[in-house]
Amino acid sequence: MMEVRHYQTSSGRDVIAEFLRDCSQDIRSDYLDAISLLEKGEILKMPLNRPLNNVYAGLQELRFKDRSGQYRFLYLLKKKDAIYVIHAFKKKTEELPDKEKRLVLKRIKEI
Repeated sequence: MMEVRHYQTSSGRDVIAEFLRDCSQDIRSDYLDAISLLEKGEILKMPLNRPLNNVYAGLQELRFKDRSGQYRFLYLLKKKDAIYVIHAFKKKTEELPDKEKRLVLKRIKEI
């Protein structure tokens, strides 16, 4: 069983939990279902999950959609350690915006 950890700022804020609070019940439910599968060691595939190796080796993206839009949760699988959910955002463009990429890479260095 893998442990799932949310990224926390240096002041201890859980940015993923904060993001989820503003999401619909459907998105929260879908997120928890996907995390439960990851904890059990399941390999998730498209359309739910997509690798983002072009951003960072091992980076993955959970993909959810509701009436208000598309949501992305980026996580990193660290073998024998944990699954780190390091960023979440509401998707507005086709590509991962540079601002989001920089933030993700900064957070990866911190874990």
